[in-house]
Amino acid sequence: MADEQGASIVAVVVTEQGTINGGGSPFFIVKDADALQKVSMSLERILDASAYEIDENTMIIVTR
Repeated sequence: MADEQGASIVAVVVTEQGTINGGGSPFFIVKDADALQKVSMSLERILDASAYEIDENTMIIVTR
């Protein structure tokens, strides 16, 4: 039997608070694109996860 793999969004990093709609994962609101990249990379390492850019203002952190 093959192992089932699922992905979970464990965090969302955004530069614009107005883009937040809903919940379920922690949101991190940062001031600019540089902070977006830095926070995303830090969370990626800390959580042993992967960061994906959704658009220029949003990154998601995903574990598998």
